[in-house]
Amino acid sequence: AQQGRVREKAYGKQKIYFADQEQLPAASDAELRGLDGEIAARSAQLQALQQSCRQMEAELKDLSSSMTTPEIAKEIEALRKDCASCTEKLERIKSATNHVTPEEKEKVCREQQLYRREWRRRKRMVPAVGRAGGAAPLPQPSPALSRQATELLDAILEGYPKSKKQFFEEVGIETDEDHGVVLPATV
Repeated sequence: AQQGRVREKAYGKQKIYFADQEQLPAASDAELRGLDGEIAARSAQLQALQQSCRQMEAELKDLSSSMTTPEIAKEIEALRKDCASCTEKLERIKSATNHVTPEEKEKVCREQQLYRREWRRRKRMVPAVGRAGGAAPLPQPSPALSRQATELLDAILEGYPKSKKQFFEEVGIETDEDHGVVLPATV
């Protein structure tokens, strides 16, 4: 700073030193345009290199997350074994002699749906009562009768000191739930 090559500027207790630009030769307009062109060319080159770098990083990420050759070989071998077992199972099924024809299957499905629908309808009519005293199933009650039976049971249970389950045991009423019977699902 004393020799004049750099300048000193004080800001409070701090001092800043910077090059004295007055000692530098002044650039002509042609030199400035040349420098601007070089800056533009270098900026374009930088953009191209950054784009290339991004593409390479994406490719590296894809390659890092993909399987290696030994892993792929193991996966192919496992899939071949699985395919062979499925093929063997298919051959066993094809060679079986006790096939069910589509007509027979359709008939069984229709019957199952009919029985299931009837069971649901009866359960709706008399929801708590399945069978009485272990005897044969109750005859199909009319909706009015089942409503009356349900109302009668509700009226008795209203003043009954014990639980509903204890009342059913005492009277001898068995329900589907007592025997673990569950309405089957549709096929």
